[in-house]
Amino acid sequence: MPKVTVEYKGMQQIEVPAGTRLVRAVQQAGVDIGHRCGGHAKCTTCRVELVAGEPERHTEAEVERLEAKGLTGVRLSCQIAVEKDMTVRPLMVLQDQEAWDDAGPEPAAEIEPPPVWR
Repeated sequence: MPKVTVEYKGMQQIEVPAGTRLVRAVQQAGVDIGHRCGGHAKCTTCRVELVAGEPERHTEAEVERLEAKGLTGVRLSCQIAVEKDMTVRPLMVLQDQEAWDDAGPEPAAEIEPPPVWR
């Protein structure tokens, strides 16, 4: 099983089944990463910096949303399936967002919208 290391106020590392959505893996590591849209590639609150193990492919939804927001050097954790070991740094976490009551609706187990890979 791939290992996901989350850099947030220290390091948390967990093993997850291959294919787990990264947003869910970060949550399982105990970090309340944002996912205000429920993991549909609309809000960009689930953005992460990939420190190691960045996947080569992107979903069209991720590329379109990052381009629309003018974001570079980050990825959307809701659009990444964990297939290998990786280290990530979440950029928007519930504990750091005074205006949030919660991190957002629970993301589905599968990537949404259905991925079209690039």
